[in-house]
Amino acid sequence: MTPTELAALHAAAFTRDRPWGVDEFASLRDSPFVELYTRPGGFALTRTIAGESELLTLAVDPAQQRQGLGRGLVQDWITALPPDTTHAFLEVAADNAPARALYLSMGFAQVATRRAYYARASGPAVDACIMRRDLTYGHTGI
Repeated sequence: MTPTELAALHAAAFTRDRPWGVDEFASLRDSPFVELYTRPGGFALTRTIAGESELLTLAVDPAQQRQGLGRGLVQDWITALPPDTTHAFLEVAADNAPARALYLSMGFAQVATRRAYYARASGPAVDACIMRRDLTYGHTGI
C-alpha cells in the first residue's frame, strides 16, 4: 500500500481521532525498523527495536470490521517477529471496547494508562490504555 492509500484507509477507520497523513506514513515507511502488514481492507504498522515491538497503528475498513481482519493482522505481526523479541506492546483508546477486547483475547494485558491522551472533538479527551504481551524466546506467534 502506498502512503496515500494508508492515509485514506486510516482516515476512514479513525473518525474520532486525528487520522495520520500521507507525510507521516511516508516517513514511517522509510524507517528501517518499521514493518507494514497488509490484508485486503486493512493494515498494521509496527516498529521493532532492541527486542521490543510496538503496534503503531492498525486500521480496518469500517465495512469490514468485526470479521477477523484485525485479529489476522495482529497474528501476522506477532508471527513475523524475530525470535529474540521479548515484548509486544500497543496503546488503544479506553473507549475503543472492541479493540481492547481483541487485544485481551490475544494475550495482551493492560500495564499502564496515559490519562486524557486522545483528544476528541466531540467531548473530553480519552485515556490511552498501554497493553503488553510478553513473548518467550523463539516464540512462534499466537
